[in-house]
Amino acid sequence: MAGAEDSDTVEFLGAHSPFQELADDELARIAAGASVRRFRAGEVIAEYGHGSADAVFMVRAGRVELTAPGAELDRPEVFETLGPGALFGYIPLIIGGEARFVARAAEPASAIALPADEVRAVLGRRSGLTFLAESAWQSISARPAPTAGWSSTTRVSSLIRDSPVFVALHTPVVEAVRAMGAAGQSCALIELPDGTLGIVTESDVTHRVVGAGRSPDVPVAEVMTAPARSVDAGRYAITTWLEMLEAGVRHMPVCSPRGRAIGVLEETDLLVAASRGGSLQRRIAHATDAAALASATQAMPRLADDLVSAGLDAESTCGVLSLIIDTTARRAVELALEDHPDLSGFAWITLGSVARREAMPSSDVDSALSWIDDGDRSADEFRALARRTHTILDDCGLPADTNGAVAFSPSFSRSCDDWLLAARRWLSAPLADHGLIMSSLLIDGRVILGPESLHTAPSAFSSMPADHPEALRLQLLNALSLRPRVRSLRDVLSRRGGTVDLKAHVIAPIVNLARWAGLTAGITSAPTPARLHSAVDVGTLTSAEASLLHEVFAMTQRLRLRHQITQLRAGHTPGDVIVLSDLSPLERSMLSEGVREISDIQRRVRTRITVPLN
Repeated sequence: MAGAEDSDTVEFLGAHSPFQELADDELARIAAGASVRRFRAGEVIAEYGHGSADAVFMVRAGRVELTAPGAELDRPEVFETLGPGALFGYIPLIIGGEARFVARAAEPASAIALPADEVRAVLGRRSGLTFLAESAWQSISARPAPTAGWSSTTRVSSLIRDSPVFVALHTPVVEAVRAMGAAGQSCALIELPDGTLGIVTESDVTHRVVGAGRSPDVPVAEVMTAPARSVDAGRYAITTWLEMLEAGVRHMPVCSPRGRAIGVLEETDLLVAASRGGSLQRRIAHATDAAALASATQAMPRLADDLVSAGLDAESTCGVLSLIIDTTARRAVELALEDHPDLSGFAWITLGSVARREAMPSSDVDSALSWIDDGDRSADEFRALARRTHTILDDCGLPADTNGAVAFSPSFSRSCDDWLLAARRWLSAPLADHGLIMSSLLIDGRVILGPESLHTAPSAFSSMPADHPEALRLQLLNALSLRPRVRSLRDVLSRRGGTVDLKAHVIAPIVNLARWAGLTAGITSAPTPARLHSAVDVGTLTSAEASLLHEVFAMTQRLRLRHQITQLRAGHTPGDVIVLSDLSPLERSMLSEGVREISDIQRRVRTRITVPLN
């Protein structure tokens, strides 16, 4: 009987992550040390938080609820419900038993108890790295769950709860309100003759009908917003949320691939954290003066902690931080313009990690300025505007880039024609006038205020593969010259645990390689993961390489963010240098494995390039 049960366990484990890639003999060894246990509804399966657990469990049948600790509670809060194939109890292996929670059978259930040492060994392998990247860091740490949990990989379609309410153009507002109320929704859609959508919301009724003293029998056509911004169901939730915040909209129709509206995404559908990031963004955007802006941004250091505590993953949190910094910089420029009322016809460009939407609490502000050269304004006037802007940002706790990539520097403030000429010079002679470095900075650039057409450099860079292969080759050489590492040679020789700069030694090699990879696909400004995956279509990276680099990037960003949040909680200035001994053994193993993977991919890319690189 035991042999049959072991056989069933082998088959079940082999069908679920992170055991899917294990050989049969490895699965058999794990199954031999495992046991299937059965539980009554409500029975406690395991309690975590007082030292490492003896076993990790995989749900075999039924449902298991994870709750915060507290036996004194009659109905403890459930923050995650797991079904067959779900693994739990592995978080204590990663963070040393600090995760506190209780696992209970929600109904008659069975679970496979797995030896912790065996699971720890599996999590240290490549398949384990993939599993952790996809799920472990989205799991619990004894905190309330968000109202609708999602991560950077969640699609909008998975957040749709109900079909939309439709009304006709001639429908009286009072009837539209009744239809919305009956459906429990806060908006209604209107199909327009040209195929687009209109939308009327409770806010529209409040401000455009009641507040304006109009009759409730007025047709919705007179108070709706049209055309309504819409989003494809396959888009990522984080991208959509950022667009909603930037556009100042709280409802966005969701359309199927055929263009049919299948639901409406509301800001509150996305996450409890939306109220944190969204409300802060609105306070910043409406700050009346520099003092009010500095006051509003005092909440920024706590934002990352709040978002992570609410369940948002690291990549999405970095996207929100970038949006908040963008909003602050945009408002700072607008306030600085009050001292320069005659200036117009310019674009403020953000650079660096903020431009890639990868900001951390430690991020500073890199910027550039481009303007229309009509002969009426001097460069000095624009640079004075930029200097005042950065003074305001300094008071908001957002210091200027220490390497001089700031819009009041002559190198980073030019007319749009001069930017285009400079970009062409850098492409023709990448090693002259810091061309390679300047190109890398401007390739990342993103306009946050003013016409995007004034950011002229990308038009030159986008044709790099066809028109400037030598410049593209030097971008690759630059990417390959930055070697990832975990410990310095001095640390190795002295047998010390040492420190590692996660940004310089792990993130930067991926970012540089992704920048080159994006250029091969004709992509300039974009987040690092998007650049990596775009290169798959043109064959410069394989799908496996892009996915693996993305996983290592995401894992390292999580470690960076957690480290910086810990520093902020302790009242310290956030940074990227961590002490390796502060990481758990599994984290050190994962980081070392990730660095090896980056190096391996760098070597494979070097081998595939047809033009000699030395």
